[in-house]
Amino acid sequence: MSARSPLDAATLRAAANAPTRRDGVEVLVGFARTVRAAGVAADPERVRVFLAAAAELGADRPEHTYWAGRLALCSAPQELARYDAAFAAYFGAEQPVPGRRRPHVDVERAVGVPDTASAPPREDERDGEARVAAADRTEILRRRDIASLDPAARAELRRLLALLRPAAPTRRTRRRRPARHGRIDRTRTVRAALRTGELDRLHRAERTVRPRRLVLLLDVSGSMAPYADALLRLGHAAVRRRRGTEVFTVGTRLTRISRELGHTDPDRALAAASAVVPDFSGGTRLGDQLHAFLTHWGRRGVARGAVVVIASDGWERGDPEPLAVAMARLHRLAHRVIWVNPHRARDGYQPLAAGMAAALPYVDDFVAGHSLAALEELCALLVDERGAR
Repeated sequence: MSARSPLDAATLRAAANAPTRRDGVEVLVGFARTVRAAGVAADPERVRVFLAAAAELGADRPEHTYWAGRLALCSAPQELARYDAAFAAYFGAEQPVPGRRRPHVDVERAVGVPDTASAPPREDERDGEARVAAADRTEILRRRDIASLDPAARAELRRLLALLRPAAPTRRTRRRRPARHGRIDRTRTVRAALRTGELDRLHRAERTVRPRRLVLLLDVSGSMAPYADALLRLGHAAVRRRRGTEVFTVGTRLTRISRELGHTDPDRALAAASAVVPDFSGGTRLGDQLHAFLTHWGRRGVARGAVVVIASDGWERGDPEPLAVAMARLHRLAHRVIWVNPHRARDGYQPLAAGMAAALPYVDDFVAGHSLAALEELCALLVDERGAR
């Protein structure tokens, strides 16, 4: 292994700024659990060695944590890319860890001539076939409806969901910063001239860029129960991706779970969120809860200029008219409104549910969220400004 870390600077900065309010051993154990979920064979003995190495090196520096885990937890070259991705996802880096490129090898294979005396496959060939088979299974899993998955497939799905990196697009602010190009900064130019006694340079400035706020409203009613776990894990990935992301559950009441989802470990984050959400698998009053969101949080600027994602099948127990009024108000406040409906992917689907029909005129993007591939497409849509108003 190289003596130089392949991590980018953003990953190291994010690891250095990881939450410190929890005990250091708990953070490292949670990271080892995430690495194991990513497909690295980190057995308890390797985790024990990792903890000992981190304690010896000093886990206060991200490089030490990275190398202690890489040397102790990884046992095969094919696990290094998974380890790097898990490290970036766990510590919330701004950019994914660059993977290593494998050299391309052209292989010529004779066809049409049977080889009756072929030798048994070597161990490296069997490993390659196993990796190809695993890749095929992952691709199949990406396309399957989440509601149809068995427990084993759901466990694999959770591992892949932890690697999602949802983010909102950027916006230009009114603040300006010094730049080589852009509008002339008259204040700095005049001050420099007064300081030197002559006008020998025109200072310039450009507007700064900041990410827009991302807000997720997740339906946890009975009709959305098969998709609730995956959507909550998407919310966890979004909160870990950037501070300021807000996540709410919607059912018979509105519950803010952004703080609970801030926990580094996905399973512990969902357990904390479940403890504060009282209406799992209940009914749905979308209109009332959206009105409550706009009344209590819209006034604070949470929705203003934000990208708002509503994940729901559109079933409304009450009158759909309040939902239409609330959606019209949200549409005026937000930069973009995206509605995620898992039933959207079904053949012949029509938005006939009263709530869905009432909300649809005020939706900028109407997408499916029934599978991992659909959620990946949603993440790509969030940063794509071509469909924005």
